[in-house]
Amino acid sequence: MHHFFVGAYGKAYPEAKLHAAPGLAEKKKDVRFDGELDDAPAPEWRAVLDQVVVRGAPLMNEVVFFHRPSRTLILTDLAFHMPTAPAGRARIFCWLVGATGFFGPHRIVRFGIRDREAARGSLRRILEWDFDRVLVTHGEVLERDGKRRFAEGFAAFL
Repeated sequence: MHHFFVGAYGKAYPEAKLHAAPGLAEKKKDVRFDGELDDAPAPEWRAVLDQVVVRGAPLMNEVVFFHRPSRTLILTDLAFHMPTAPAGRARIFCWLVGATGFFGPHRIVRFGIRDREAARGSLRRILEWDFDRVLVTHGEVLERDGKRRFAEGFAAFL
């Protein structure tokens, strides 16, 4: 659902270059994408960012980024970090999928990993990066010890 507003964003910022996760351009034919993300960083950000497509979870199409200068891992839906339950309807969702009280993949993400060997390869590549901090779309930033916490959260797939 994170892609719902990319078309409006592209119209509001016509000079911006839009890069799609694998398969998104086919879903969003009304949006002009400048490129599709893969395991190789684009020339525009190659000097500071690494990236990997998380394989084995075809419904997610997650691309994980590593910002080398700040030693920061950037995630979208692969892992949540909600030490306490959120307010409103999000509380119900988090309770249903078991996303509260820890850092890592919730039930839907774990279920969505259909090819464990492919996922293992992506996760191991992520763990090769020298990150400490983890930014998540859902929850609080892990300010330190992110690599250890990531390895613990995904231990079942490693």
